[in-house]
Amino acid sequence: MVGFQPGEVPPTAAVKFVGAGAAACVADLVTFPLDTAKVRLQIQGEAKAAGGAPGARYKGVFGTMATMVRTEGPGSLYSGLAAGLQRQLSFASVRIGLYDSVKQVYTKGSEHAGLGSRLLAGCTTGALAVALAQPTDVVKVRFQAQARAEGSRRYQGTVDAYRTIAKEEGVRGLWKGTAPNIARNAIVNCAELVTYDLVKEALLESHLMTDNLPCHFAAAFGAGFCATLVASPVDVVKTRYMNAAPGQYGGAARCALATLRREGPAAFYKGFTPAFLRLGSWNVVMFVTYEQLKRALMAARASREAPF
Repeated sequence: MVGFQPGEVPPTAAVKFVGAGAAACVADLVTFPLDTAKVRLQIQGEAKAAGGAPGARYKGVFGTMATMVRTEGPGSLYSGLAAGLQRQLSFASVRIGLYDSVKQVYTKGSEHAGLGSRLLAGCTTGALAVALAQPTDVVKVRFQAQARAEGSRRYQGTVDAYRTIAKEEGVRGLWKGTAPNIARNAIVNCAELVTYDLVKEALLESHLMTDNLPCHFAAAFGAGFCATLVASPVDVVKTRYMNAAPGQYGGAARCALATLRREGPAAFYKGFTPAFLRLGSWNVVMFVTYEQLKRALMAARASREAPF
């Protein structure tokens, strides 16, 4: 990404790969309750449509979190955290850590990347990351969706979830919702990384900011808002389809049509506020941490290689 001064050594691909995974885990630890609230709001209304008990009614981000704490305990806000961290270690490392390397491939090594090259790089790393990390995302969503107070938890642990899904739904069940997830993450990756790249570049070239924390914060906030705005409809379909019982929907497209027919267009922006709070704060924490980690890792490498 842009921003390094001529005297600084750019981070290697390995540093970016490791730094992206670590930074994403830090961001997940900070923002996971918001993500869980978003999932609960997105699937609200499905139980009634499937003929089951309606369960708890959630209203707003913090109302959802308060209801979960009251009915299921504080730990429910971090249900699925293990799978979430597993997801970020494999997912963010690829989609964020390899972005610059893939962008260089599309620009044939040129330092000046156009919008098309950036979009292609974002789509490529986003799709590749989903193909590798989809099982962890499926397990994370299933854990976040199940209510502890119902007394019929589907899974007793992360390993049990992987095993149960593979046994009951086949290995393909672990890749359930791959198509909408690829669509979502291609959009999110482009919105996040390309927006961050462009905003940061504009701030530096116009000399409004220097390459430090305020610049990273502003660029990350813009990236989070753009990502939420364009990805929310696909995110709702992805969440509902991945959480659905076998056979409930014939595919992601049918899930989208059923949602539209049953609840109207507004359903595709259910959970928008927690999604923005989560993506906005996630991007800020992740990009700020990522930028600092890259510098720290390169400084550690330089000091290790320096002669005594």
